[in-house]
Amino acid sequence: MSVPGVKVVILQPMYLPWVGFFEQIKLCDIFVHFDDVQLPQGRHFTNRVQIKTPRGQQWMTVPLVRSSRGLIKDVQMDESSDWRNLHLRTFSQYLAKTPFWAEAIGLLEQIYSFKSDKLSDFNINAIETIASYLRLERVFLKSSDLNVGGSSSSKLLNIVKSVKGQTYITGHGAKNYLDHRLFEEAGVEVEYLDYNILPYQQLYGEFTPYVSVIDLIANNDVDSMNFLKSRTIQWEDFIRG
Repeated sequence: MSVPGVKVVILQPMYLPWVGFFEQIKLCDIFVHFDDVQLPQGRHFTNRVQIKTPRGQQWMTVPLVRSSRGLIKDVQMDESSDWRNLHLRTFSQYLAKTPFWAEAIGLLEQIYSFKSDKLSDFNINAIETIASYLRLERVFLKSSDLNVGGSSSSKLLNIVKSVKGQTYITGHGAKNYLDHRLFEEAGVEVEYLDYNILPYQQLYGEFTPYVSVIDLIANNDVDSMNFLKSRTIQWEDFIRG
């Protein structure tokens, strides 16, 4: 039996993700790091993120051990390069004129000092560290610790049921693959994000939300959550557009 009111979000652990990722954390009760699925092929956000620079948006990528494939939880970062200090210096350079540069860099120094060569562990620690800084106190779990089976929609549903959730909150991409009726038949509601991220003062031209959340923190510090006003809508309403 599902517990009324428990809202669940399930997302792959991303590298210093955009503000929309933290919108989902804000709107849920239980957040599950989806770490026991295959590392996506091609372009993805598991080990890279964009930042703003005077020359436009720039990608920063965490190097991976070439043979490190398979489940996200098993992927290893390539620590033979000094990528942590390089990324920290890059953030420091391009955020230097933001009002809360010192606070943002202090947070990043804490994140980059985390001792692990596993990409998933690093990302999960970073996400939870940032969430705590933003005062988003939620229940955080890893799907690999829940020991549930299934694939695609059935696995997501089984995760929600295993934590006794009533509502599954998801982003827009799920529209193309999620079996909504499967959730409905199990008595689990599906809600989509209706994004409403307010523009904030940002360096280097026109505002964009599609950069690391660190940009939001460097410009607004603990007031950052005031700019995240998204809500959720029922899946039928979302599909109808």
